[in-house]
Amino acid sequence: MLSEKQLDILRERRAKVLAGGGEDKLQERHAKGLMGARERLLALFQPDTFQEIATHAKHAAKHFGLADKELPSDGVIVGTGFVDGRPVAAFSQDFTVMGGTLGKMHAKKIVQSMQLALKIGAPVVAFKDSAGARIQEAVDALSGYGEVFYNNVLLSGVVPQIAIIAGPCAGGASYSPALMDFIIMTKQNAYMFITGPEVIKAVTGRTTSLDEVGSAQMHATVSGNVHFVADDDRHAIQIAKALLSYMPSNNTEDPPHQPYPDLDLSSDEGINDLIPDTSSEPMDVQPIIKRLVDNGQFLEVHAGWAGNIVVGFARIQGTVVGILANQSLVRAGAMDIDASDKGARFIRFCNAFNIPLVTLVDVPGFLPGIEQERGGIIRHGAKMLYTYASATVPKITIILRKAYGGSYLAMCAQEMGADLVFAWPTAEIAVMGAEGAVNILYRGELKAAEDRKAKATELAAEYRAKFASPYMSASRGYITDVIEPADTRATIALSLRKLLSKRELRPSKKHGCIPL
Repeated sequence: MLSEKQLDILRERRAKVLAGGGEDKLQERHAKGLMGARERLLALFQPDTFQEIATHAKHAAKHFGLADKELPSDGVIVGTGFVDGRPVAAFSQDFTVMGGTLGKMHAKKIVQSMQLALKIGAPVVAFKDSAGARIQEAVDALSGYGEVFYNNVLLSGVVPQIAIIAGPCAGGASYSPALMDFIIMTKQNAYMFITGPEVIKAVTGRTTSLDEVGSAQMHATVSGNVHFVADDDRHAIQIAKALLSYMPSNNTEDPPHQPYPDLDLSSDEGINDLIPDTSSEPMDVQPIIKRLVDNGQFLEVHAGWAGNIVVGFARIQGTVVGILANQSLVRAGAMDIDASDKGARFIRFCNAFNIPLVTLVDVPGFLPGIEQERGGIIRHGAKMLYTYASATVPKITIILRKAYGGSYLAMCAQEMGADLVFAWPTAEIAVMGAEGAVNILYRGELKAAEDRKAKATELAAEYRAKFASPYMSASRGYITDVIEPADTRATIALSLRKLLSKRELRPSKKHGCIPL
């Protein structure tokens, strides 16, 4: 018979590991509204599906009092489980164990989970809650970070990677989430920065605060590092699950489409009520999107940053799509540096994971200004051109209203690889807006006119009708068709169903050189 003593030893050891930093420290976290490291994993995974990796791993540090110090799980819990029936790999740093600091074994465990994810083709979810590098382990800790970063890059574009910042994430530790696909950060108790307020003051003399340099609000609205802000740990986990519901497990699979058995090709006349009489009036694109997608459910990404472009995930009659749309309520929908970065990164992710792209165009151009030019708008705007042109997933473009100049091309015109381009009758497609074009083309007539303003208005209307009309572009073959707004959802749904079998080969190369 198996010795009961051996079982007792196993159970005792396991109990010590499961206790982490102890009940007192766990209760302190609960008092702050924080979950424990294991609790986070159990909330992510379906009941009884979590299998831990390297449960009894032990650090090998010998200096600064660590030689005989027990660090349960070495401050990080790693393993696999099921989320909505699909395998997911995850790791959760345990702040109750030496502040969740990263040492060599801590890093090795994280890398083990990432390499297993690569083998089985499963997404990775990372709970970041760490005081940073374990300085007692010196260069070994740096080596550990290097291995984590290397594997972040190895997994990039192969399996989705989601980081949840649920505590401190400072210094070099912040580069791992930055290398992942999406960052979710909790409003309270979480900070992310390279150098904190004390270092900034010592080096620059400027006094600042943690909120100014590292809060979720700052990163979601100013730096653009954070894609989603969560109320607390449980909300962050809900967001992660919602994200996973739109993604394939890896780059060899299709997204989890749930196609309607029968396509609904009925018209939606209510969309007409959302369109202003003239293109000079702003049009909120959010209600438009919600009428196009199933049940009005749209998971917006980067909602607080670069609001002149809207990006996010949805389903259209069961087919998963990534949606990009100009938002004329913000900066008239003009493209700028941040909007270009936001759009390009989203396109890149969708293409890597076989998610079709639907682009809704209402763009007057690239934002003019000395700050934009000096900030490199040419380079940043080129990212939109590059990512759309290099994307091989199904691409459907709907020109709602304005589509001028280079921004018309940057929002996935036919020439940039769109498979199908449809336009509303309200679409205006030209090198520049009618008013600007008239000032150049009819300079003499305007100069001779008794009422310059009235003449300019008259000529602009004529130019818009004749040269910016969608029928002009349609006659040249640049547009698949001009459709009624009420038929937009049906048109996209029918087009998607046909394009899902799309295959497009490109020249063989190691990789292109995106204008970073």
